[in-house]
Amino acid sequence: MFRLSPRSWLILASCAVVLLLLTVSLSFPALTSALTSPWRGPTGRPALSGPLPDAPLPGGGTALLSSCGVDDGPRPRARGEGERDRDPELVFGGYSAVDPGTRTPGRPRFTVHVSVRTVDRPLLLTAPVAGGRVDLDVYGPRGEGRRASARGLTATVVEDGYPSRPAKTPASGAFRVRPGESLRLDVELPAGAVCPGHTVADVGSCSPEGTNDATLCPVLTLALSDPAIRDHRAAVTGRDPAGLSDRLVMVSLEPEITRT
Repeated sequence: MFRLSPRSWLILASCAVVLLLLTVSLSFPALTSALTSPWRGPTGRPALSGPLPDAPLPGGGTALLSSCGVDDGPRPRARGEGERDRDPELVFGGYSAVDPGTRTPGRPRFTVHVSVRTVDRPLLLTAPVAGGRVDLDVYGPRGEGRRASARGLTATVVEDGYPSRPAKTPASGAFRVRPGESLRLDVELPAGAVCPGHTVADVGSCSPEGTNDATLCPVLTLALSDPAIRDHRAAVTGRDPAGLSDRLVMVSLEPEITRT
């Protein structure tokens, strides 16, 4: 009687397994995709297996990739008194995302628009404004955590109108913010500061897209520091500059805080 050797049995068994897997993949493609794709979190984005290392950005500054997915915001801890005062104040003006696509020259851009305002007295900001002292974070809705995080950016002073155009630096080397007026600033989010699972083009998208519910859209935090801000606060309040913050903080959507 003909008998198969153990090696022959192993070969036949391997062929049977391969044929079985091929049959399953052709009959149930969705199941196969679920088994072979990386695990995805509740947002449908690839889940991170662990914290990423921070990285320098080509244009200066640092991508805080170690904070990707961390829900610890949006308002940063104050550096001193005065960050919630309204003289001076950093006001959110919206954000824009441009994706030229493959047929149009250019690269995707995500730009945050803010303005600096004063009430009682002028504020002088040396150009470049807050050079290397601008921090930007984008938080996803529903506890998704950070979608993007950058430290050490620089703001660009822009003229009124659309599209934004860089303003000419005054001969004095400083921009004057007069009481009752605004100084418009643009801050571009570097692509290298965007967390995995997102792109510059979609980092500001709501979930679901097109919703009218602001709580389903990202929250942006932008903070810029300048010694002139501390001096301005001291002059307005008469307080000791040593205890005052040199930073302006803007949060695009922040619940009202009731003080009792």
